[in-house]
Amino acid sequence: MKWLFVLFLALVIFGGAAWFGYNTFIKEDIAVKKEQRGEVTPAPVPDISLPEFQAATQLRQEGKLTESRDALIGFIQKYPTGKHLDEAKDLLGETNVAILLSRYPSPEKTEYVVKSGDVLAKIARKLKTTPELIMRMNNMSGTMLRIGDHLLISHPDFSMVIQRKANSVVLLNHGAFFKQYHVREAKLPGKQPAKISAKVAETMAWKDGKRVGVGSKEYLSSTRWVRLAGAAGYTLYSVPDSAHPNLDQPPPPVGLGLAASDLEELSSLVKNGMAVTITD
Repeated sequence: MKWLFVLFLALVIFGGAAWFGYNTFIKEDIAVKKEQRGEVTPAPVPDISLPEFQAATQLRQEGKLTESRDALIGFIQKYPTGKHLDEAKDLLGETNVAILLSRYPSPEKTEYVVKSGDVLAKIARKLKTTPELIMRMNNMSGTMLRIGDHLLISHPDFSMVIQRKANSVVLLNHGAFFKQYHVREAKLPGKQPAKISAKVAETMAWKDGKRVGVGSKEYLSSTRWVRLAGAAGYTLYSVPDSAHPNLDQPPPPVGLGLAASDLEELSSLVKNGMAVTITD
């Protein structure tokens, strides 16, 4: 039995020494070589921003638009390189538009009472906005007004930044992020300057191959484009999406294609002369 005890003792001593040597020298050497080869899987980083993003999303689902907007703005400022940054920007854009293009009350809106002699274009000029923006904000299907109508009016100061590498069109309001739109297809001239300053030349609405106006009955079902001045080849045009699977207006030879629903919305927000910056 003594030899069994001696054998057991030897196994404990030499086995422990081997385990210690492996963990101290061999395992460390293997880890270093794996790291040098780029094979080491980094430990997962806790997503500390997720609860705040979920809270902002919950406010949006509950219809608390201004509270959700404020939470999302705070989230983006707090986590400028966070995992959910792009999602937060998309949700903030949707929330901003939901507030602006509806009768949802917010501090930046004022009320205008229609008077005798008022027409939509006159009110838009007087209040430095656009007829279509007034129509969209007040859920109007036409340009007819009645004396005593209460119209909600907003005074955004929009500008646009087109980011070519990111394939995005970013709308700013008073210099702050308002919404981003994703470019579906790009057909641009070969060589482009790193930065281009341009302006909105005109918004265009097409129906059956013809231009139509804001007040026409064909306008609501028209295909929208936005043409820029000062930047050759930059026309923002509609491409089919789930809400507009068939477009009767063929795209221009060059330009940037956005989902038809996005361009329908964007064309109602921009106005002629609005500043546009195009960057890489």
